[in-house]
Amino acid sequence: MNTTRTSLIGRISGMRRVSRIRTLTRLTVANRVSAAYLTVVGGATAVAALQPLLATGPDASLAWVWPALFTFPAFGFVAWFGEAVWGGDTPTWFFIGGIALSALAQSLALGTAWTTLRDRRRGRLTTAG
Repeated sequence: MNTTRTSLIGRISGMRRVSRIRTLTRLTVANRVSAAYLTVVGGATAVAALQPLLATGPDASLAWVWPALFTFPAFGFVAWFGEAVWGGDTPTWFFIGGIALSALAQSLALGTAWTTLRDRRRGRLTTAG
C-alpha cells in the first residue's frame, strides 16, 4: 500500500475539516453583523444577570425577557422543548444555555446572509456544486 498517498489524502481531508470549522467560525463571529448581534445579546444577558444584584424592585426578574426576545426565533424552539421535557419546572441552566446556543445559531444565519448579500453586490456569486 502506498503510504505517501494515504497520508496525503489524510492531510487534505484534515485541511478540509479545519477549513469548514474556520468558515463556520468566520461566519458566526468574525464579521460586523454577527459581532454586533452577539454584542447586543451579550449586553442584554449581562444586564439581566446583574439586574437582581443591583435593583431592589419586584420587576428585576423581568430583565431576562430581553435576551430571550433578542434570540426569539431560535429560542422559541428551546422554550418549547424545555416545556415538553420538564413541564413548568424547566431549569435555569437550560434557558441560559438555550439563549447562548440560539444566539450563536442566529449569528451564523446573519453572517451567512451578510456574506451572501455582500458577494452578490460585488458580483462574486458562485454556482453550487
